[in-house]
Amino acid sequence: MALVSEFLGQLTLSYSGEPEAKYPTVVPARDFDPARDAARIDTAIKTKGVDEQTIIDILTRRSCEQRREIAFEYERFAKKDLVSALKGALSGSLEALILGLMKSTAQYDASELKASMKGLGTDEETLIEIVCSRNNEELAEIKRVYRDMFKKDLEKDVAGDTSGNFAKLLLALVQTRRDEPSNVVDYEKIDEDARALYEAGVKRKGTDVVTWIEIMSQRSVPHLQKVFERYKSYSPYDMKESIRKEVKGDLEKSFLTLVECFENRQLYFASRLNEAMKVSFPRFCPTFPPGTKHNTSSFSVHADILCLRVKERRRRW
Repeated sequence: MALVSEFLGQLTLSYSGEPEAKYPTVVPARDFDPARDAARIDTAIKTKGVDEQTIIDILTRRSCEQRREIAFEYERFAKKDLVSALKGALSGSLEALILGLMKSTAQYDASELKASMKGLGTDEETLIEIVCSRNNEELAEIKRVYRDMFKKDLEKDVAGDTSGNFAKLLLALVQTRRDEPSNVVDYEKIDEDARALYEAGVKRKGTDVVTWIEIMSQRSVPHLQKVFERYKSYSPYDMKESIRKEVKGDLEKSFLTLVECFENRQLYFASRLNEAMKVSFPRFCPTFPPGTKHNTSSFSVHADILCLRVKERRRRW
């Protein structure tokens, strides 16, 4: 699939416990002029039928900080809020995406978490994808922003909308007690954790989920990568196969998301993109297919930017 190849070409994947490389889809634009961008967007909004392409070209090629500067300049000369103007000019998935871009990553995640727990029923898929794929630093920032935006505590909201072992796992992750990576490799602890995971699951009848939660929510990612390798010397199944055999439902999805992100977070996001495209491949982007949520629908707003760019480029072909 050409689109997947094009997307993967933008990623730097980490292997063998190496630090995850950070190569954002969007970097600060050179020769940036927020006043000029704001004026172009104003003209695009006022154009009959709305010049969506100009809005896309500008906002998807600016960093989050630059988009904030554009919003400030827009409000200064247009005397109205840019987000409100965009909301009135756009609709559908494009509106959702562009409005999402006007938020920081933490604001976006906090908003989606709040929406997933709003009203009757809970959107477990969004909870799992955000909570299980973010690191300590990201989760700490999300909690801070969530409190600022909604005057509520994220942990309390998660506890109120989930139950059982699923709730215990999410809360353990939200509490951000994961060890930071160390230059010292503790082979004894690696073996101890690998054996504990095996004895708490495949080896016994029933699953000691508490032990799995403790290890997977508290150990550092490089440590867990080595634990999963060592685990194979005890179990006839790898960690993901063991999860599928031992637990079901939202708990299974959560543990699988964790393990996939521990192994390679960027590859997990690429896989989510691929899955979303299968829903309706001709639409090219996970933000747009019917039946696919626009919120986290694979990973982050920045991934959606790349998809949107490819979609528009192919439309012009």
